[in-house]
Amino acid sequence: MALEKYKQKRNRKATPEPFGGKSSDSKSLHFVVQKHDARRLHYDFRLEMEGVLKSWAVPKGPSTNPDDRRLAMMVEDHPFDYRNFEGIIPEGEYGGGTVIVWDEGAYESADLPGKSKKEQEKALLKGINGGKVKIILHGQKLKGKFVLVKYKDKEDNSWFLMKMHDEESSSDDITKQDKSVRSGKTIEEVEKTSTNIYHSNRSKENAETGRDSKKPHELSEEAKNVLKKASVTGAPSAISPMLATLVDKPFNDDDWLFEIKWDGYRTIAVLDDGDVKLVSRNGKSFTEKYYPVTEALKEWKMNAVFDSELVVLNNKGASDFGALQNWRSEADGELIMYVFDLLWYEGKNLMLLPLKERRLVLEDIFPDGYPGIRLSEVFQAKGEDFFRAVEELGLEGMIAKNSQSTYSPGFRSKNWLKIKVHKRQEVVIGGYTLNEGTGKLFSALLLGVYENKKLRFAGKVGTGFNYKMQKEMMSLFKPLVIKKSPFDVEPDVNQPSRFRPDPPRAEAVWLKPELVGEITYTEMTSDGVFRHPSFKGLRTDKKAAGVVKETEARTEAVLEEVVPEETNEKNVEKEEGTINLKAPEAKTRKSLLNPTEETQVKNINGHDLKFTNLSKVYWPDEGYTKRDMINYYYKVAEYILPYLKDRPQSLNRFPNGINGKSFYQKNVKGKSPDWVITFPYTTSDGEHKEYLIGNDEATLLWMANLGCIEMNPWFSRVQAEDYPDFCIIDLDPDKNTFNQVVLAALETKKVLDQLGVPSYPKTSGSTGMHIYIPLGAKYTYEQSQMFGRIIANMVHQRIPEFTSVERMVKNRGGKMYIDFLQNRPEATVAGPYSLRPKPGATVSMPLHWDEVKENLKMTDFTLKNAIERLKKTGDIFKNVLGEGIDIEKILEMAEAVL
Repeated sequence: MALEKYKQKRNRKATPEPFGGKSSDSKSLHFVVQKHDARRLHYDFRLEMEGVLKSWAVPKGPSTNPDDRRLAMMVEDHPFDYRNFEGIIPEGEYGGGTVIVWDEGAYESADLPGKSKKEQEKALLKGINGGKVKIILHGQKLKGKFVLVKYKDKEDNSWFLMKMHDEESSSDDITKQDKSVRSGKTIEEVEKTSTNIYHSNRSKENAETGRDSKKPHELSEEAKNVLKKASVTGAPSAISPMLATLVDKPFNDDDWLFEIKWDGYRTIAVLDDGDVKLVSRNGKSFTEKYYPVTEALKEWKMNAVFDSELVVLNNKGASDFGALQNWRSEADGELIMYVFDLLWYEGKNLMLLPLKERRLVLEDIFPDGYPGIRLSEVFQAKGEDFFRAVEELGLEGMIAKNSQSTYSPGFRSKNWLKIKVHKRQEVVIGGYTLNEGTGKLFSALLLGVYENKKLRFAGKVGTGFNYKMQKEMMSLFKPLVIKKSPFDVEPDVNQPSRFRPDPPRAEAVWLKPELVGEITYTEMTSDGVFRHPSFKGLRTDKKAAGVVKETEARTEAVLEEVVPEETNEKNVEKEEGTINLKAPEAKTRKSLLNPTEETQVKNINGHDLKFTNLSKVYWPDEGYTKRDMINYYYKVAEYILPYLKDRPQSLNRFPNGINGKSFYQKNVKGKSPDWVITFPYTTSDGEHKEYLIGNDEATLLWMANLGCIEMNPWFSRVQAEDYPDFCIIDLDPDKNTFNQVVLAALETKKVLDQLGVPSYPKTSGSTGMHIYIPLGAKYTYEQSQMFGRIIANMVHQRIPEFTSVERMVKNRGGKMYIDFLQNRPEATVAGPYSLRPKPGATVSMPLHWDEVKENLKMTDFTLKNAIERLKKTGDIFKNVLGEGIDIEKILEMAEAVL
């Protein structure tokens, strides 16, 4: 039973690993450390107990320095004979890669040295159960006392491996002794020469490298099934990375995945028919500068787009940002690309799939054997324990990702969170000082961050750079020197402080605010100055205009916004032998704006929004004001945002209410705050403009403050702009009654039901109805419109007496238009839960089909009652954004029906 997990993970017909073996009759206990180059290089630390090998994976390997604490993840027990295994586990098998016996020997319990083997095993097993095991190793490399200490949470498998102080302690890096104690070979030599490979029939190339990179990868069935869900698109020409929200502390949640936050350059890697491009966060090319990674990726025989981080590792295995900044060749440090996401693969757009499915495909296609490119590991540990491990290892921080999250390019998402070990901040360099009598090239840098598009002074930094760095930086400063301070208020560089009451006389040299640096600091003073800053390096991958003070959000508050609904006994209703899910009761949000102040400033998503003219009446007959409208959108945000997120918006502005002049605004270039996300487009005359993207609550309320009574999103998202998420049948009456609209909607449902097509109705909030059909971003607008045309014609043939499919109004004869032409690029209709600029302050409200009946009225759903309805029903429209229909199969059925 002890080896059951081990055997479940391995196929004895496909791997040379041992599947058994009994403990020897030796009076001594044995240990072995195996160096294992699988997808990630690590060391397996194994201790003989009760006839098996208790095992821990140690990513950085053992250390003989008592100051080092090495993370050790306890894994399944291994057979005793595994201590002898050295060879190659075939690619595709569990743990596929090369293994050498790095060290071995006898060991004993440090608490009972010299006692019998049985007594020692009993004490050691008790130590494992208690979370602390002290041992004495008698290996060829590892000697003396060591201790394994478990994290506090007894349900977790994370431990520390540490050397205890004794005569065998040393600060030397023992992992540099890289040869097997059995064969005398390095892991690379074993990979080339080992015959311990099950049924080997590899080509010469494969025998030398351990893989055949010229053969296309054979996908697993799981990966194939995931890719079937993805829409077919061409390779994206440019992608801005998805960004994470900074929060104040780690958390535990089984629905979230945890990764190391690497201190490097965020990089999008595009592989296209042998051509490789490495692009930074701000669109700068890294292709030539980081040539070893580029050359390695050229050997990957695939077309794909990856999200990754470029880093340089120091001798402790931690990323060194300063070394990356100064990297020019392999002599400058170990350059590594850590790949953590797959956005596009062989004609399939994966960005709309959940992270856990993107990760499954990424792990399946990721080739081994490229030392400069690694798969960034996902840890299934508890978040709080993982953060402690990150802290102990001296890393920058951790990233937490919702396993269900889709990929939103260029957006700072709350489905991805970052938690930092130390406070860090990007800063704009607005100048430098030169102290009187100094021999340095400069004494301190003058730092700033942007606030409301103005550069605010945030202090000086005088540590963290050597002469070489200063010399390189001065060459960058020279062309940027200006006569006037770039800060909104010119700082007094000679002002004394309580820490330096008598500072040396300094002269300021002002610079154009174009260079971005990064600092660490302890805290920020009340007047916005960094305390104890230290310079870490220049950020050539960031734009100065985007540098603002990054403020930690409260973890609990952020998680409340993204935690998925759970199915439990409270929201399950049994009825007539079936189980129906009831929507969970939502928490009622209170109003954002108070009822008296005409102008109010509120912090939304970390941004200060100024709301003005709040008493202006927008609906005169009802007396509803701009304040009422903004409070509605604040309360409805959680319901409406899924239908705005990632979608360009067409702004329909009513600055003086529904009876005043209104206008459409598509272009927000230069007219929106820096934090607003936009989507570029070019007009027919070549003018470059930008759509607003409905990204978050702050964006929603910023639009409302402009007088956007209604929200008009695209049918498609920016990740797949040519592939709508749904097809809409728009029932647009002319001289018809609303009861006839209801009859047309029900007839549409009959047609769709006959074809097996799911459909979801909502009122338009004006005079008609919209019927949504989910497409799952699998078809183009042209295909969607063609499908809509077929449905519209089938409905019209059933009720020709009061419907029409004529495009020209004059040819309809006053009949209701069944509009399918809305299914085109850049077209919009009022989104679900949107207010309408109509008398009564009506809402475009999703309906259950059994609500679509005679005497249904638009005025049933308004600004005043919509929230109360949503508390009871929840979002009944969300399947519109789910898996789409199969148009090909449906058209075959339609032919039979026609």
